[in-house]
Amino acid sequence: MKFDLFESEEAVIARARAFVETDGFGNEAARAAFAELLKSYEHLFKITRRLIRLSDRNEAELNAMAEKQRRSVEKIAQKNKQLEAVSKKLSKYLSPQVYNSIFIGAQEVKLESQRKKLTIFFSDIANFTEATDKMESEDLTNLLNHYLTEMSSVALEYGATIDKYVGDTIMIFFGDPETRGIKDDALACVKMAIAMQKRMRELAGIWHASGVEAPPRCRIGIHTGYCTVGNFGSEDRMDYTIIGGPVNIASRLEHEAPVGSILISYETYAHVNDQVYCEEHGQIHVKGVAYPVVTYEAIDLLENLTSNNRPLSANLPHLQLELDPRRMSTEEQREARRFLLEALSRLSPAGQARGSNTAE
Repeated sequence: MKFDLFESEEAVIARARAFVETDGFGNEAARAAFAELLKSYEHLFKITRRLIRLSDRNEAELNAMAEKQRRSVEKIAQKNKQLEAVSKKLSKYLSPQVYNSIFIGAQEVKLESQRKKLTIFFSDIANFTEATDKMESEDLTNLLNHYLTEMSSVALEYGATIDKYVGDTIMIFFGDPETRGIKDDALACVKMAIAMQKRMRELAGIWHASGVEAPPRCRIGIHTGYCTVGNFGSEDRMDYTIIGGPVNIASRLEHEAPVGSILISYETYAHVNDQVYCEEHGQIHVKGVAYPVVTYEAIDLLENLTSNNRPLSANLPHLQLELDPRRMSTEEQREARRFLLEALSRLSPAGQARGSNTAE
């Protein structure tokens, strides 16, 4: 049974009131003093009861507020979790640098642009249609996604801003929204391209072993120049990208690049030639550009090259040779060794003697 403090006290007061009304007191003075004391106690009891009840009501209200706050915190946490999940999904559609600059408030989501000197990168799979003509659509999709995933992983490792994918084409730029300086941006881009071609040679072996008869190879074009970069489109749908002549030049360089190579403009070459071994590749003409574009083929970082893996070339009256072991697949290297051994055999005195006997 629950103990009721008020009920117990009310019973005590009732007994005291009855006692005052009886003849239990010896004199009137004592009766009057007890009655006055009882009156004060009753007044104190009423105040105490009012305070306790007010305290109970306040406690109930505070508990209700605490419960409401707890539910609000849970609801906010749930909403934040949902927002985080949606945000994570949306981040897949934006380059990490652009995504972060928007969510930390460094960049406004509105139609605006600015001029910056950027290094622009284009790559695609050479002869993509022919290379994948024998593949089923499911296998082709898996291979293309594998290719894009691997290349994107390398790009993000070097701090690239991935602009877009168009089929098998990848468009990337360096210098916005984050930049390390024009020279370092260009160098990071070329280093990334070298790492991509190296990864492509590794993937060729994986794809060949999985049943791809002619593993795809990519070509890359890189150019450095002033572009307009920012949000383009409408207030309802916009795209963070770059426009300008340098974009067209980079795209054309990619189309002109030999399969498995990296073709860069002089504007990029000037920033990287102290750390990257490059070879002149002549000039190309780009529609809309009044001057011919001087090009170089970026081979590898100087620190990676030794006398054994530098490209080898010869242009003699009866011998033309272009050899770059680093860019050759395992099958190509095997065929090259077979061919060169045959050539050495024919050039040896014994081989020449056999040739003379056969002629006789």
